[in-house]
Amino acid sequence: MDLFSRSWTALLAAVADLSDEDFARPSGCAGWLVRDLVCHLVIDAQDVLITLVTPADTPPTRDAVTYWAVSRTPPTGDDPLDALVVRLAAAYGEPRLLKFHLDDVGSAAGRAARLADPGLRVNTQDEVLTAGDYISAYVLEWTLHHLDLVAHLPDAAGPSAEVLAGARELLEKIAGTAFPSSFSDTDALLVGTRRRAPSDRETAQLGVLCTTLPLILG
Repeated sequence: MDLFSRSWTALLAAVADLSDEDFARPSGCAGWLVRDLVCHLVIDAQDVLITLVTPADTPPTRDAVTYWAVSRTPPTGDDPLDALVVRLAAAYGEPRLLKFHLDDVGSAAGRAARLADPGLRVNTQDEVLTAGDYISAYVLEWTLHHLDLVAHLPDAAGPSAEVLAGARELLEKIAGTAFPSSFSDTDALLVGTRRRAPSDRETAQLGVLCTTLPLILG
């Protein structure tokens, strides 16, 4: 719960600090500008709110690790849902309106997460998780998207060291193995999810782990 709050609060603050010009810059997500990514965060925040008020009365079918559907095909930005996000983002017109909506819905999602009983079973995407596992899974989502947000904004604040370490730990559990200790947490997250390609040196350090990468989470 604490890492969720820290990661989400930092991400909301980073968006709030963006200039209007920043919204037109590319993000770390293929085919998306920063404005498109921020619009996606609005949708994510809505999903958190919906899930935390959708209780389930059956045993959990997923946890924070198995919540993720993993593929090895990087997104191209051509998926119909990705294209819908681009159209929605453009409809806001002014960055301040998108900022306002994210702050409004995002703050509510943060409060809902802090108030949630970690043991509460919730339903999302036809799966059942505890609220604690669901919120823990989203630490990875927020951290990766925070890295996406600042990918081409060198002066913007990125995730904290504590949050990066927590996200790396979860990604390693999804991978079923640890990344080399020579990898920083940021590099493990970026290379592991193919937000950037590994260098020749990193490829050698990854060894057989290369055969299971990238981990594209959906």
